[in-house]
Amino acid sequence: MSHDQKPTPESLDSFGTHLFPAHRGSNVSRALAALIAAISWLAFVAQTDITINRLLAHGGGVLDGLDRLTMYLTNLTILMSALCFTSLALSLKTPMSRFFRQPSVISAVVAYLAFVGIAYNLLLRQLWTPTGFRALVNESLHTVVPLLAIVYWIFFVPVFQASLKKSMLWLVYPLGYLCVTLWRGALSGFYPYPFIDVNKLGYGRVLVNSSLLLAGFMVLMALLMAVNRSGKPVLLRK
Repeated sequence: MSHDQKPTPESLDSFGTHLFPAHRGSNVSRALAALIAAISWLAFVAQTDITINRLLAHGGGVLDGLDRLTMYLTNLTILMSALCFTSLALSLKTPMSRFFRQPSVISAVVAYLAFVGIAYNLLLRQLWTPTGFRALVNESLHTVVPLLAIVYWIFFVPVFQASLKKSMLWLVYPLGYLCVTLWRGALSGFYPYPFIDVNKLGYGRVLVNSSLLLAGFMVLMALLMAVNRSGKPVLLRK
């Protein structure tokens, strides 16, 4: 491609394919995917155990613990991460594995992980200070996995041709989570995060907070799309 020629989406796709050809299935990429998958699974299992034991200590049951577990965006996202990066590490032939190995799907999962990490560290970290094993699990969920996933995305996810319509599908997960969580909260009276606690803030303020968070996610999504469209060459320059 000459310097005077304007790049097209097709040429960027081709450039990205040549830039990251073998990396996607290389030993390094598989090893990093396996590491992310292992940390994600361990953190999810540990968080499941912590949540169930906490509910049991307060007179609840195992099903109550699982119900509470699935009310947190972090837990659902780390499970998604575990499934995605296990698929990348093992290259299984199942429909779910093929789905999670698509560059656009990997990018969406990385966006969700990055959003969870940023939101926690900006809005929630000061609310509690876990120690010991809980601190290790907490950092794995909100810092380690998101950072490793971003590294994987930068170096091992091929450039893909994205469209605005397809990109909008990334919003199904956060919007679906919000709607379901507000519905479950209305039934149980429990809201997992203070900025969507209808009992204390009312629906008006919760909708404002949710809109601001959604706008933040869309900015993050746009940034990933811009980097993808650039072909990622700037990220590899010294």
